[in-house]
Amino acid sequence: METVGLGDLCDVLRSKNAKCFLITLDMIFKDKEVYNAIKTKNLVNKKLIAEKYNILEKDVPIVEFFDDVKAIKVTLKRRARSGAPGDSDVLGMNQEAPLLYINFRKDLLGL
Repeated sequence: METVGLGDLCDVLRSKNAKCFLITLDMIFKDKEVYNAIKTKNLVNKKLIAEKYNILEKDVPIVEFFDDVKAIKVTLKRRARSGAPGDSDVLGMNQEAPLLYINFRKDLLGL
């Protein structure tokens, strides 16, 4: 089956701090129908994000859908408090790369 990457489906893929112990991932989709397919088929979920980020599912406390703006917001627990020794990204702005390795079958999205 032919696949398409999440990065090709979104206008925006970004990460940012969500307080000192959390990071938020934003996925803003180009196409409403693709967004709806991903939402209704639960293709972006805690299990998928945990696998891509090599963390436990319990460390993905929130996956939210925002229909008006065709967006998914995921919240992750940080491995280290922002700015603490061992923190590799104080602002949480360089954590979106694993999202680029998410691919979906085109037929599931109606493409």
